[in-house]
Amino acid sequence: MPNPSISLRRSILSATTLLIPPSLLATAALLPSFATSALAQARETLPPVTVDAPQQRKRKSRGVVTAAPAAATPERVRAAADERRNSVPASAELPPKAGLDRGLSSSDSASLVTDLPGGAAWGAGGVSSLPAINGFGADRLQVAVNSMLISPACPNEMNPPLSFVNPAMIAKMRAYLGVGPVSVGGDYIGSRIDVTTAPPAFVPVQSGWVTSTQLSSFFRSNGNAYGVDATATVANHDTSVTYAGGWVRASDYKAGDGSTIKSTLYETQNHSISVSKQTFGNLFTFQIGGQFIPYQGYVNQYMDMVYNRGLYANGRYEGVFDWGKLEASAFVHQVRHTMGFIAPDKVSDMPMDTRGLDTGYSVKATLPVSGHDLLRIGNELAVNRLDDWWSPVAGSMMMSPNTFININGGTRDRVGTFVEWERHWDRQWTSIVGLRNDVVWMNTGNVQGYNAMSYGADAAAFNALDRARTDVHVDGSALLRYEPSDVSQYEFGFARKTRSPNLYERYAWSTNAMAMQMIGWFGDGNGYVGNLDLKPEKAHTVSFTAGWHDPAQRIWDVKVTPYASYVQDYIDVDRCATASCLASNPANLTANTGFVYLQFANHDATLYGVNVEGRLSVWDNSVYGLGQLRGLIGYVRGQRTDGVDLYHMMPVNAKLALDHRLGGWTSSVELQLVGSKDQVSHVHNELTTPAYALVNLRTGYQWQHVRLDLGIDNLFNQNYDLPLGGADLVDYKVVSMMGSSAAYGYNVKGQGRSFNARLGVSF
Repeated sequence: MPNPSISLRRSILSATTLLIPPSLLATAALLPSFATSALAQARETLPPVTVDAPQQRKRKSRGVVTAAPAAATPERVRAAADERRNSVPASAELPPKAGLDRGLSSSDSASLVTDLPGGAAWGAGGVSSLPAINGFGADRLQVAVNSMLISPACPNEMNPPLSFVNPAMIAKMRAYLGVGPVSVGGDYIGSRIDVTTAPPAFVPVQSGWVTSTQLSSFFRSNGNAYGVDATATVANHDTSVTYAGGWVRASDYKAGDGSTIKSTLYETQNHSISVSKQTFGNLFTFQIGGQFIPYQGYVNQYMDMVYNRGLYANGRYEGVFDWGKLEASAFVHQVRHTMGFIAPDKVSDMPMDTRGLDTGYSVKATLPVSGHDLLRIGNELAVNRLDDWWSPVAGSMMMSPNTFININGGTRDRVGTFVEWERHWDRQWTSIVGLRNDVVWMNTGNVQGYNAMSYGADAAAFNALDRARTDVHVDGSALLRYEPSDVSQYEFGFARKTRSPNLYERYAWSTNAMAMQMIGWFGDGNGYVGNLDLKPEKAHTVSFTAGWHDPAQRIWDVKVTPYASYVQDYIDVDRCATASCLASNPANLTANTGFVYLQFANHDATLYGVNVEGRLSVWDNSVYGLGQLRGLIGYVRGQRTDGVDLYHMMPVNAKLALDHRLGGWTSSVELQLVGSKDQVSHVHNELTTPAYALVNLRTGYQWQHVRLDLGIDNLFNQNYDLPLGGADLVDYKVVSMMGSSAAYGYNVKGQGRSFNARLGVSF
């Protein structure tokens, strides 16, 4: 009798084309074999469709296997439309990594992006890194968590979207690169990242109500990190209720030289409950959830997070009709956030509070207009509200007697509409062409400083201005895919994408030294002030992907993707030349060391690079199991047209690994190589970092109801600096932060050796 756990995993993978992270795979191994995907069932209600080539084969794209069309009939286009688009190299999913647990090494969901082509992470708190892809990071990427768009609700962006979900909760992470279709979204110029938590599971009618639970606990020796994750489901043939959540606590970690990197401790918990209902090709899902972070240290910021609470609700609908497919979603997300100091570094109460609200909807219809053509039309709304205020500090002359109002009733509303045409010309050629329009309205209320003497002039000047701004985006994308045979495929893509400034880039108003040092998500110790006259960024991106593989796509494959972007009005910075900035630092305009004061400003820029990824099965037999080599190489170069290098560009890097699977065992040896970071932004006084190499080990064993994963990160305890970690403002600070450059020149060190373990059970 077949193992029900194997049946379940196969049914989920084939039906939903989802890549389940190993952390879920480990604990979900013994779910009953009844689970099926409602999305797949909805698609099955469509009649079969084809394109003009009667050839049966399997297609594999970045770890996801989907069936190619058998013959070209109009019905099959409708059923396979999403799968075909997902196979386009312009999008990438997390690779399977031989079934090993992704949450074993980190509780930071943004760290998963480093396994995608061109992916990197800007160092921040232990669970709040900012993702970057192909040199575009922070707000230049758009991250959607279960269709929710979450805006910055902190002047240091301590609560980015991926911090609201822990790695074990993620069922699927897909990144649409710079040439992603317009139907994916608007108001970003880099990549769109879609994160989906556990999909609903249903059972046959005769099974009645069935329950399943997965629990796991983990420990990481470096930083004494430990926590738990849990998923529980109760379902029948048309209703599925799922809880997913997790909790983790960690202390300060140690570098390879044994030094403690202070202010890297954290604690966080996430919870969600979703209810799904399916009926006659319709799938409804309603989800509520929340997050609580009582503290999170920031080694590269002047402040820490001392409170963060997020609450959300979202609803999603997917329906299949005779005329096509309809997808709709709506959400509301609220954040309450406070910055301060974590003991024992707490020297005074200096609370900086933020309240943010995001809400919106998205509607998309997919219409098969012929046997070869699909038409997508859609509309979306994103509404953002923000208040940012800093209470007066008792006993301080500089920070009293008034409340400092940083953002007062900030509004950022966007309406987007798109139309997209996808045509399958024949078995070899596919094209996707689309146009999109987004309109962004921004405004904010009057502000005030702690006192009139230090802040009055800036506040009065800001309040006297008309602060309402309207930006109109006109974007488009064109993708052409050519698959001449079963062993090769090529794609050319071009896109124009536009992003408007966020509320802090446009409306942070004070040029006082202390206030400027509280603004900025770059982790460089510099101070920032906004610019009301900022123009939206317009990126013109071109890419070409060439891929080759064996006919069965089981033995080897390789993909090479060169790309280039010209960004008009790239939002970078200039040295601040106001009297206040020069009074705080007389050498501010020319200093090439120390911390400086910067103002957001538009500059044209270019980014270009190449990503290479490959896989090779070295052996595959019943005696020695499966041995597979995999590799990923990324290079990006970013520079303004005036010759200034862009900030936070990841140096050339590579990941090479040997994965092995034999029965219940899965193991991996990974070599991570990072080149020296020598091309840095001299406007930011960005620090250089030397090259380094790390070796990581993983192994795991799956019993019937239990899985154990073990790992060693940084096996040889290398001492290295994080190339995107910014400046260490804690461990080397010897005097007051205001006007001080004593901490300048010290990079944030990466983690030393860590012994990691995770134990999961299912019942």
